Amino acid sequence: MAEAHQAVGFRTSLTSDGAEVELSAPVLQEIYLSGLRSWKRHLSRFWNDFLTGVFPASPLSWLFLFSAIQLAWFLQLDPSLGLMEKIKELLPDWGGQHHGLRGVLAAALFASCLWGTLIFTLHVALRLLLSYHGWLLEPHGAMSSPTKTWLALVRIFSGRHPMLFSYQRSLPRQPVPSVQDTVRKYLESVRPVLSDEDFDWTAVLAQEFLRLQASLLQWYLRLKSWWASNYDFLYVTPTPLQAARAGNAVHALLLYRHRLNRQEIPPTLLMGMRPLCSAQYEKIFNTTRIPGVQKDYIRHLHDSQHVAVFHRGRFFRVGTHSRNSLLSPRALEQQFQRILDDPSPACPHEEHLAALTAAPRGTWAQVRRSLKTQAAEALEAVEGAAFFVSLDAEPAGLTREDPAASLDAYAHALLAGRGHDRWFDKSFTLIVFSNGKLGLSVEHSWADCPISGHMWEFTLATECFQLGYSTDGHCKGHPDPTLPRPQRLQWDLPDQIHSSISLALRGAKILSENVDCHVFPFSLFGKSFIRRCHLSSDSFIQIALQLAHFRDRGQFCLTYESAMTRLFLEGRTETVRSCTREACNFVRAMEDKEKTDPQCLALFRVAVDKHQALLKAAMSGQGVDRHLFALYVVSRFLHLQSPFLTQVHSEQWQLSTSQIPVQQMHLFDVHNYPDYVSSGGGFGPADDHGYGVSYIFMGDDMITFHISSKKSSTKTPPGSRLPASPGSDTVLLPGFPQAGAAH
Repeated sequence: MAEAHQAVGFRTSLTSDGAEVELSAPVLQEIYLSGLRSWKRHLSRFWNDFLTGVFPASPLSWLFLFSAIQLAWFLQLDPSLGLMEKIKELLPDWGGQHHGLRGVLAAALFASCLWGTLIFTLHVALRLLLSYHGWLLEPHGAMSSPTKTWLALVRIFSGRHPMLFSYQRSLPRQPVPSVQDTVRKYLESVRPVLSDEDFDWTAVLAQEFLRLQASLLQWYLRLKSWWASNYDFLYVTPTPLQAARAGNAVHALLLYRHRLNRQEIPPTLLMGMRPLCSAQYEKIFNTTRIPGVQKDYIRHLHDSQHVAVFHRGRFFRVGTHSRNSLLSPRALEQQFQRILDDPSPACPHEEHLAALTAAPRGTWAQVRRSLKTQAAEALEAVEGAAFFVSLDAEPAGLTREDPAASLDAYAHALLAGRGHDRWFDKSFTLIVFSNGKLGLSVEHSWADCPISGHMWEFTLATECFQLGYSTDGHCKGHPDPTLPRPQRLQWDLPDQIHSSISLALRGAKILSENVDCHVFPFSLFGKSFIRRCHLSSDSFIQIALQLAHFRDRGQFCLTYESAMTRLFLEGRTETVRSCTREACNFVRAMEDKEKTDPQCLALFRVAVDKHQALLKAAMSGQGVDRHLFALYVVSRFLHLQSPFLTQVHSEQWQLSTSQIPVQQMHLFDVHNYPDYVSSGGGFGPADDHGYGVSYIFMGDDMITFHISSKKSSTKTPPGSRLPASPGSDTVLLPGFPQAGAAH
């Protein structure tokens, strides 16, 4: 909903009956610009589709149609029913000459119009088909006759070989839900965590909002919707050589970019049948978040042929191409090794410059404006890079001596670093440690986790199984001594920003040192066992987290779970409010010694079913939080006070959760390569006194949890954490087999 403020900008005057609307020129301009940006994206995508093959047809299909029309004309048949003769009459006669050429041109024009009409009809039909979401509501493993018919039609209208962006113009727009339904679902979601008095007060505010402001704000949202569209391997280190690992990883990432630009990556299909929006892939590379005083913006370049590298406080520009071809992994390794061997020291304040990307945005924006020519050129080299690479001087990763502490340190290094060794504004930073371990730090505004996860799976599989390493640990191939050395960036920072860098460094260190991370690989059972119990694996974990949080805090809290809305054009995420009344009933039963296992199990299944219903509603555009947030943004833009929306916006998520997707590309089988299991990824807590919990299902028998909190909180002390390895104190839910039965 980042564009919501662009769609509505009206002046209002409140009356006793509601609000009277006065349209102004800036308002109409904002709506016009919002739609113009959207249509520009559509036109650029249409042109790209035309060059790489018009989906679901192709340029060859036009040639086939034109040839068929010409053949029919030669056989004295007129498939146009007289239209080609009328077209010929409208063409110049060139003095009676070139009569045959006029016939060919008329046939070409008729074929083009017919071809375009057929393609447009296919797009409309496919969009109508993709607007059907009844399949989401069906039980897992069951498929009704209407859904089978729908699936067959989708396959017919989808063509044979869709490319990454082929479905974009056929995806439906995300609907604007009924405001009454959204408020009702919201009140239902907060009932378990509010006292009777607080809930009654919230209900009064909600009714007042529905009576006075809801219809007005909802109208503006509908106006907007009509015009504009809305992790490293855990056990394996392929090489201990830092430069070699960086060389292969950078080469693999750029191979992914090459395939991305050529749309050779197939679109993601949910459950193998429903295409997801691919718009987020456009900004993986060559992208930087630029700070502003009031708001940031995303800067995306069409191409970039270098990466920015940070090592021991120094910045380098490393070219990735030679004569318009990608450098080999061995050549890239050579360039990174040259940086590692460079003995030159960092310039004053250069070492801590990147801490500004973690500083308040207004401060960083002012510093950028004060940079002189040389420093501005160095900044352009960083922000204009394909991505950022950090060659850390310390080792990281799992160690046999202390697996728990080493995994925690590994996660912390990737999430926060030391506060000044990551360029947090780049779309992502590739971090390569001195012992060959690596990972990613991803900026979140340009895309969501599945997009970077998709890229990372390709990278790891390509660098290990396709590129590989020689027996001595180097990248395969030979160095290129003719390559120029990496360019050392010179900053020449003015004196007046030294204090800003020092303050930014102090703040970044405080933020970094305050983050507490714990990685917990759970191997007593996994996805296969949960599925044998006929339960959703995600819902299983979500309900278990409610039980764990209650035992930790002794109370329930608002819980955030991310659900994707990429079933719709340019969809991002929606919130699943996992702390439901049904989940609370199960947790209370678990804490009640008088409840039997069958009773608890029955309540558990009810809670899982409720969570599944909320998840499917969120995915189909019927969630709560994005709609309420959009209404809140509209109210702020209208200077319209709504106590209800203000209260909703101020809520704190003390438990923020997300499942990390895995094996989206199926590039290798975890069963055949068990040592190549991934540790997944994580994020920081959304609340100062809360937890951030991500989890990933690796293979059939392992679940890895990433848990984060703040050390400064008295409610989440560092000592209150899960055991380093599952043992006798691991809690299993009642009614399910013990550990041995899961395998």
